[in-house]
Amino acid sequence: MPTTSRPNDALGRAALTGAALALLACSTPPAPLSVPPPTAAPVAPASAAPVAGPTASASPTATPAGSVAAPAPAAKGPYNVLVVSVDAMRADMPWAGYPRDIAPNLQRLEKESVSYTRAYSVSSYTAMSFGGFLSGRYPSEIRRSGSFFSAYPDDVVMFPELLQAAGVHTLSAQAHFYFDQKAGFHQGFDVFRMVPGLKADNKTDDNVTSPEHLALALEILGTPANTAGRFFAWFHFMDPHDKYVTHEGLDFGKRSRDRYDSEIAFVDRHIAKLLEFVRSQPWGARTAVIVTADHGEAFGEHDRHRHGFEIWEPLVRVPLIVNIPGVAPRRIDVPRSAIDLPRTILELLDVPPDPTFQGRSLLAEMRGDEAPEPRDVVIDLPRTTDNDRRRALIHDHYKIVSYGSDYRYELYDLEKDPEERRNLAKADKKLYEDMRRRYDAAKETIRDICPDRRDWLMSVPKGKDC
Repeated sequence: MPTTSRPNDALGRAALTGAALALLACSTPPAPLSVPPPTAAPVAPASAAPVAGPTASASPTATPAGSVAAPAPAAKGPYNVLVVSVDAMRADMPWAGYPRDIAPNLQRLEKESVSYTRAYSVSSYTAMSFGGFLSGRYPSEIRRSGSFFSAYPDDVVMFPELLQAAGVHTLSAQAHFYFDQKAGFHQGFDVFRMVPGLKADNKTDDNVTSPEHLALALEILGTPANTAGRFFAWFHFMDPHDKYVTHEGLDFGKRSRDRYDSEIAFVDRHIAKLLEFVRSQPWGARTAVIVTADHGEAFGEHDRHRHGFEIWEPLVRVPLIVNIPGVAPRRIDVPRSAIDLPRTILELLDVPPDPTFQGRSLLAEMRGDEAPEPRDVVIDLPRTTDNDRRRALIHDHYKIVSYGSDYRYELYDLEKDPEERRNLAKADKKLYEDMRRRYDAAKETIRDICPDRRDWLMSVPKGKDC
């Protein structure tokens, strides 16, 4: 079929500095992406594509041919930290059993890293997930506007502010208009750049941004003043978001999932160039790299498409790949949450966390200093102008979901019922009572606050503020 990719914004490209474009031009392109037909079962239709579970319990330690060379072993820290997040990247990537070769570069990185096979985002769409990620708190605990595109005020402490106060250089470039001041995600960054020429539309996303975003990232990381001491950098690649398009040479078919796969493959190529540049720098051997997503994406599961509004597994299961110099690659199969990342990043940079932060640092278990102990994971989707509240707790392979202000619960066995079709809330009373106790105990640790505009909220129960 003809390629239907959106044209890149010429004015945006022209606005980038010559230094950034030179860095981009000089980076060696990754090996061409090969897209052979699946050797396993063919790709399932979009309406029946559950998030895949892990297919292996260990990762090879050898560096495959053609991959970015792993850095030399380094001391135990402090490190620099680079977070590369991808919008709407599902958990069922090739390293988790998806049969289509859509992310060969990330797959090689996964084999060289600590990889979490049961990682969860904080929530099911960007505004809430990244509010939680940056603040180290569940979004229900954070002062916010109450709108779907929530705005977080300056008095909300974001973890980059702690890094900045500790003398760590904080660097970011972003590629969606929501990130530009409105959200509050810029707080604590010494350098916070936006891809130029973005179209702003609350209902869709017409932009193709990976080339310009990569160039900005290379410019920022290629500026010696930014990387002279410890630094934290964060780049969130947007192209899988919303309007999926087919990119040149990456044509998988006409379905939504096919075009989404083209977007993932497109982003994979650009991330490869970014990581290749990082590893070529003198500070690369001291830099930990985290790759994850803000949320997943639905393709017909539970009649949902795209993301937000609910917290089914395809919407909240995400990849989590952590590459730390000197740390052996392996897979960790216990549930973990992105709420753990702020404390992990701060420990990597040797900066104390805010005592109110939720989560726990993952660094000791990634290094092998302690065994990965099972613990419960909370998913938090607060009530906004556009959705009622949803909250879930995952314990082992069970998941309890609360609707609204805890007026109804559903319970699923994710091991036997990964598509969440059979509600066990009435069928297994003992299990339900145990999961309710766990949920109620976790709820007590979440300090819910009402957003600034209570009158905007959807479905506020009678007699309650929010």
